[in-house]
Amino acid sequence: MSVLSGGLLAGLALPAVGALGLTAKNTAESFEDIPDDFKTPPLTQATQIFDAKGGLIAKVYERDRTVLAADQMSPFMRQAQVDIEDARFYEHGAVDLKGVLRAVGKNAESGTASQGASTLTQQYVKNVNVEKAGDDQAAVREAQRKTLGRKIQELKVAIKLEEDLTKEQILTNYLNITFYGNQAYGVEAASQRYFSKSNKDLTVAEAATLAGMVQNPSAFDPVRYPENTVKRRNVVIDKMVENKHLTADQAKEAKAAPLGLKYKDPQNGCITARAGMGFFCVYVREVVKQDPVFGKSAAERKKFWDQGGLNIYTTLDPDKQAAAQDAVSGNVRVTDSVSAAATMVEPGSGKILAMAQTRPFGLVKEKNQTVVNLNVDAAMGGGNGFQPGSTFKPVVAAAALEAGLPPTQEYSSPNRLEYPTMKMCEGTWKNTGRPKTVVPNESASEKGPYQLKQAMALSVNTYFVQMEEEIGLCPVKQMANKLGITAKASGKPLEEVPAMALGVEEVSPLTMANVYATFAAEGKYCTPKAITKITTVDGKDVPAPAGQCTQVFSEDTARALNTILNGVTENNGTGAALNLEGNRQIAGKTGTSDHKKAAWFSGYTPQLATSVWLGGPNGGVEMRNITINGKYHTEVFGADGPGPIWRDAMNQALRGAPKQSLKMADIPDPAPKPDPTQTATGSPNAPATTPPATTQPGPQR
Repeated sequence: MSVLSGGLLAGLALPAVGALGLTAKNTAESFEDIPDDFKTPPLTQATQIFDAKGGLIAKVYERDRTVLAADQMSPFMRQAQVDIEDARFYEHGAVDLKGVLRAVGKNAESGTASQGASTLTQQYVKNVNVEKAGDDQAAVREAQRKTLGRKIQELKVAIKLEEDLTKEQILTNYLNITFYGNQAYGVEAASQRYFSKSNKDLTVAEAATLAGMVQNPSAFDPVRYPENTVKRRNVVIDKMVENKHLTADQAKEAKAAPLGLKYKDPQNGCITARAGMGFFCVYVREVVKQDPVFGKSAAERKKFWDQGGLNIYTTLDPDKQAAAQDAVSGNVRVTDSVSAAATMVEPGSGKILAMAQTRPFGLVKEKNQTVVNLNVDAAMGGGNGFQPGSTFKPVVAAAALEAGLPPTQEYSSPNRLEYPTMKMCEGTWKNTGRPKTVVPNESASEKGPYQLKQAMALSVNTYFVQMEEEIGLCPVKQMANKLGITAKASGKPLEEVPAMALGVEEVSPLTMANVYATFAAEGKYCTPKAITKITTVDGKDVPAPAGQCTQVFSEDTARALNTILNGVTENNGTGAALNLEGNRQIAGKTGTSDHKKAAWFSGYTPQLATSVWLGGPNGGVEMRNITINGKYHTEVFGADGPGPIWRDAMNQALRGAPKQSLKMADIPDPAPKPDPTQTATGSPNAPATTPPATTQPGPQR
């Protein structure tokens, strides 16, 4: 066999055969070392990502391929491929001696190596080597090199395969692995690409067209060179007649048929996702590449994703996605200097129901496109996040209520306040600035005393700093951690500073939506969930992230928070103008960051939590004297910027859903203030004084 192999290669490609002895020796030594993956190679396939109602979001792949069983293939396809590539396939073993002699003779006559004698099995082995190389171009070139050693190695494997597999198995594997041009690997992808139908439904003429392309997919590309393709197709048909697999009449009919292309461009990646869903598609990809359930190491998870062949079913609700996308697009223009992003989460499950933003998914900057998902953290395909402003204050309130403070807790809440000394998880924070750093309230008339419900409704900064002083910074940080704020959106650790109460730690809309979903679920925190089920293309289940839910604070605290945050959206609260259709009961909080560079509204009903951010995509736009969606704003606040986006998104998302009531606590309103001109500073027991006017302004509303 080694002599025959040497002769084969000498006749085909080499001017001399002096290396035959060495070749024979090397072949004999390792003849039995055939990797199992040559028998059933793990072929890369396309992965499909579906929304919660079964609609296709996107198709992603390293190689577009759908593996078929033999009975799922067209019999015309199988026969045509054999007749044109290796007509004696069923008669010979790994080597076709007649083919070798014919090729040697032809090449000797022409003085070239123009005709080969590789059997279909040998071609299959070569394709497996190329497949193993993946996207490593150097490895691909090595797998395709026409060298003596490479040919002998392929022949060795082919001989062993002919012992271990039936001819039908080898042919099926070959038809699943072969490249048919235009990013189509295997006969199913090729059938869908060129004829928009399944391979089993191909006509004789269509099957012959695909079979003829294998020799040179570029030269016989039916899109670019239809005349060449028809000629090659007819050669295949003649071969089928010659081998008595078609009658003359069948051949005549097939040759008379038009090419009949119904070509579909390759649709690969999240950039092809349905309108507005590209960012969520990327998020799903990052979940697979980062969750240990898909592999212990990053390399294993990447291989799992690249291998493909998956059907990934997600939590994305297409109706709620449309509601969120309509809201952000209807209130902020793509060409505006600012952008908006909105995430919807289902309370009690952590399911991500919608993820939308104004800037479209894409790479064309001139069209204001971006691939940065403004809804998520940097590690998941997002940016570095944005300061949430006063939407963080409920986290402080939750920590205080859990620490035993009553929902009627009162503080002096002066108009301006020097940051006081506060206990940390380790050590003590001290205001060592010269002059000392001061936090102001929004307006000169905003001064206490206030109780929690009123302070939240009016978003009184000094109140929450005093609350933070009483319970310490550590409980606030720990509550943030319990609610999923374990780090900044950039991945940097949270800073344990008093300004934490005012929302200076940059976070993402997904993080804040899930915080408010926990409020809606009476203290039940669930990790964000994007994937519900994964199966392989042949129907086998693949383990998917299970998600975890934990009770992070008591139902009493949750009901108090519902009442307090409901007050924000009623009477004189900062979100009083954001009523929903049908007068649905809602709770939420406005937020505006330092210098008006970000504005938020995060809120919920019992069945849906939504967080909306508005600001410059890179965080550098001060929203003062600015025009958004054609409307001029002297300055933007949470209620008049993101608030209407939240209202529009929630109205559309909940239309037709049953009205549900929040579980509330009975919190009495405070008695009227005895002296509205009184001011105070420091802790609730400190004397009434006013800090010097020379101190620095606070960092946050």
